[in-house]
Amino acid sequence: MSAVLAHKKGRSLVGTVVSNKNDKTIVVRVETLVRHPLLKKFIRRHKKFTAHDPDNECGMGDKVKIIEYRPLSRNKRWHLVSVLEKAV
Repeated sequence: MSAVLAHKKGRSLVGTVVSNKNDKTIVVRVETLVRHPLLKKFIRRHKKFTAHDPDNECGMGDKVKIIEYRPLSRNKRWHLVSVLEKAV
């Protein structure tokens, strides 16, 4: 992790790696709970984010933390901060 990332402000998300097939790129699925306006029940929503993994250290199923970053390609606007939990 570079010094620039440590001082960077912006959103940070925690999610699960669903793909690491591309070089230095991971796809992270982030789940959120949203309350239904009428039924008042919590609904699970998910979204996929493409993040930069410079050392190719992540594997499928790993729990990771990513932060917002400058655009690195057409879809990559997130950067890997740390691997919180390795998959079994």
